[in-house]
Amino acid sequence: MIVHVNLGQHSYDVVIEKGLLSRVDQELNLNRKVLVVTDSGVPKEYAQFVADKSKEAVIGLIQSGEDNKSLESWQKLLKLMLDNNFTRGDCVVAVGGGIVGDLAGFVAASYMRGLDFYNIPTTVLSQVDSSVGGKTGVNFNGVKNIVGAFHQPKKVLIDADLLKTLPKRQIANGLSEALKMAMTFDKDTVELFKIQDPFEKVELLVQKSIEIKARVVEADEKESGLRRVLNFGHTLGHGIETNCDEKFYHGECVALGMIPMCSEKVRSELIPLLKKLGLPTSCKINIDDACNAIKHDKKAGKDSIHTIYVNEIGTFEQKDMSLQELRSKLEMVIDK
Repeated sequence: MIVHVNLGQHSYDVVIEKGLLSRVDQELNLNRKVLVVTDSGVPKEYAQFVADKSKEAVIGLIQSGEDNKSLESWQKLLKLMLDNNFTRGDCVVAVGGGIVGDLAGFVAASYMRGLDFYNIPTTVLSQVDSSVGGKTGVNFNGVKNIVGAFHQPKKVLIDADLLKTLPKRQIANGLSEALKMAMTFDKDTVELFKIQDPFEKVELLVQKSIEIKARVVEADEKESGLRRVLNFGHTLGHGIETNCDEKFYHGECVALGMIPMCSEKVRSELIPLLKKLGLPTSCKINIDDACNAIKHDKKAGKDSIHTIYVNEIGTFEQKDMSLQELRSKLEMVIDK
């Protein structure tokens, strides 16, 4: 199936189908020089297959892990392109999870002020969320995603076959983001999480998430209004993620961040769903350090931070909260 993201001259297709990697040269324009960006945690045959199908390819390998989503990695990949005489007519292909996609997209946005960018996400998390919408960037000075650019891909390939090597925890990590979108936009999908085994419905949940994300991005490409709703769970989640010493994955931190940002009634339904997925519902971190990270949230104003609150499943409220209010919320999920 194809989900079209209608953004005028920046429009593109998200193609969802098993086996897409096997015909990558038919789906993407690889008849040029291609930088294939991947990391050490991705099966190396995926990137190599894309390289073999390209007219001329250079593989840019970074080490896996959030620490490598950095200006140093960005600089390394730009130098690789410069050393190999990439031109504005060439392209960048990301083959990996969200870290790879965000980094590769920022490289494509930066080199010669913008090259074509394709994304082939290989995790549930990146398939449901970061692969669509054009947010690219890196972490800097301990702050997540603080440096970057909006740079829409030319096409995204969603191949469920690329998920077959993922452990269950990584699948749950991605399904947390799918649940996040459903909690704010789609009550029926939340019901699907309740009555079905989500691990047996991954492809369907990925599809539903992409459909939601596409409609939101169409309405608000640069995150000035509706797109902010996709940050449900992220304000507190990023504070947790920055200070958990990588004990939790991104989606696990978002799960923790959602719990305090909803009504008591919604919370009573959300927590059993998180437990069903094997996601954490409490954590042990330094609350002062977490609040310090929250202060640097991109949605922070002078005296408050823009947040998303769910009072009824499938709906949302946008609220400005003080740091003290958010600290009180965060205490709900911190083990004493």
